[in-house]
Amino acid sequence: MSEQKTIGNIGENAVCNYLVNNGYKILEHNYFIRGGEIDIIARNDEFLVFVEVKTRKDYKSAVESVTQKKIGFIKKTALKFLSENNFDLQPRFDVACVVLENEHIKAIEYIENAF
Repeated sequence: MSEQKTIGNIGENAVCNYLVNNGYKILEHNYFIRGGEIDIIARNDEFLVFVEVKTRKDYKSAVESVTQKKIGFIKKTALKFLSENNFDLQPRFDVACVVLENEHIKAIEYIENAF
């Protein structure tokens, strides 16, 4: 497994734990369709949340690293998920930025309703 993929997995697992600790239920991890992927799909009482996770070795804005093209892929993938599943919840798109130092989590910046 590549270093980038390993770092990404560390970040995604940290965000899954963060969400569970904040009352969310993880529905999917790495939901994939042709042309798109969503890192985490979770729910709470009010929202069905599609989460893009960015893992970094330094502080950079997570929102700025999610391009318009990537947002388009995420939205397309979310529509596919919604068409296959029956949820009566408001969809929301969040971004999480995990900062690592020596493969240890230094910080998690979590932005609700990022786009």
